[in-house]
Amino acid sequence: MTTRTQKIIAALGLALSAVALPAAAQTTLLNVSYDVAREFYKDYNSAFVAHYKKTTGKDVKIDQSHAGSSAQARAVADGLDADVVTMNTTTDIEFLADKGVVAKDWAKRFPDNAAPTTSTMLFMVRKGNPKGIKDWDDLIKPGVQVVVVNPKTGGNGRYAYLAAWGYVKKKGGTDAQAAEFVGKLFKNVPVLARGGRDATTAFLQRNIGDALITFESEVISIDREYGAGKVDVVYPSISVLAENPVAVVERTVAKKGTADLAKAYLDYLYSEEGQEIAAKHAMRPRNQAVLKKHADVFKPLQLFTVQELFGSLGEAQKVHFNDGGQFDKLYTPGGK
Repeated sequence: MTTRTQKIIAALGLALSAVALPAAAQTTLLNVSYDVAREFYKDYNSAFVAHYKKTTGKDVKIDQSHAGSSAQARAVADGLDADVVTMNTTTDIEFLADKGVVAKDWAKRFPDNAAPTTSTMLFMVRKGNPKGIKDWDDLIKPGVQVVVVNPKTGGNGRYAYLAAWGYVKKKGGTDAQAAEFVGKLFKNVPVLARGGRDATTAFLQRNIGDALITFESEVISIDREYGAGKVDVVYPSISVLAENPVAVVERTVAKKGTADLAKAYLDYLYSEEGQEIAAKHAMRPRNQAVLKKHADVFKPLQLFTVQELFGSLGEAQKVHFNDGGQFDKLYTPGGK
């Protein structure tokens, strides 16, 4: 056999072996999240993919799924293969922990009770604020229609409810007075939205209501999607501190082998870049230096915690939002 023939055979062997070897599959991670976080995670995912490639040399693809937080939690419990969940209420992750889908000690797996960002509830009103809405009291006036998420399907709605209840309590009111106040508020709600984005659509595209109660972060999303100046933003005198918790879905990562990637994805939320992206989307960063840097965005207002007035979100869920709870007693569909 000539040297030339040997070289040709060797080259053919290398070519065939290259064909036989499968290309390395790109790892995909699914983040199942709440409605109004979609724009934040679009930006965050791009930053994380670049960071992961730079630090590990590996390519990764991040998929997103967004809807009302409670509906998302139920979907994961029913088998949706999320690698991570990034919610807006701890009760939705506790629900998954009770189902054995996430770790029982999920809140200890990451800093700050596994909540890398926080938010609060604000009002969006029509341009020029024609109804003169300045605080919670204005939302219960006759002739004012309020758009809010159903507290039984989304954390957005639960925090709106608790913020209104807490407003009365922080001013020295009793639980009976708070119940009366929240009952009046929901009488001014013509229809309950399924999730935060559904509420925004009802308010801006269907032109329902005089005020929308929603997360602070939704303001930025509205400006980007509909153009700045479409609505006015009202900061009430008192509101609730809303934590945005995260967790690894143990059931999925064990099956897919993505545990390390999922942890890295959530860890990066606490990085300076992750916190800066959060601030850009009006989500309050835990990093105090980043928070201070964006003081012009995060205006000061009196915030109370759920633990302070309700014990925990879990307790609030049992008392107010479970079937037959306070919300069911206070709300009649159609505001009647």
